[in-house]
Amino acid sequence: MTLLILGIILFLATHLIRVVAPGFRLSMIDRFGETGWRVINSVMSLVSLVVLIWGYATAPVINVWFPPMGMNHLTTTLMLFAMICLVAGFLPAGHIATKTKHPIVLSIKIWAAAHLLANGDLASILMFVALLAWGVVLRISYKRRVRAGELVLKPFVSARFDAIAVVGGIVAWAVITMWLHKLLIGVAPLTM
Repeated sequence: MTLLILGIILFLATHLIRVVAPGFRLSMIDRFGETGWRVINSVMSLVSLVVLIWGYATAPVINVWFPPMGMNHLTTTLMLFAMICLVAGFLPAGHIATKTKHPIVLSIKIWAAAHLLANGDLASILMFVALLAWGVVLRISYKRRVRAGELVLKPFVSARFDAIAVVGGIVAWAVITMWLHKLLIGVAPLTM
């Protein structure tokens, strides 16, 4: 459990630098340049992700609560919306991106909340609550940065990007649900 907690701390520390320590980030950019800082931050982020995943995989199973029947199906359904939002976030803006404002952050929040519904063990609760909190903090930060003029929301381009997001999200959801989740996590979401 210690490794998981360390992984959560490292993940949040590396992924919230801009939010909690913007001065540190700017000083690192001054020192190493934009590209140098991106490389350093990427390596730190990757290490934090590896520690988080390793900590989660090796944490003992301590059940806190037992999700009611059907929660895995609700989680699987919510993940479809999370995948559509995720894909929409990487495309030029359609209605999905403009209405949600920050579709990738929304995707993270849906993913974390959905997995909290279906997992009642302590390691899952710690990890998904931390990731949900990260998503909430990012959304608040983005809202403040937009108000301050530091961040500009994507302008609407075309509704065809909504169609692409829906199709891409369904494909990503199907690949993860039918194959990748079992391969990487060891759990087949639809057979639970």
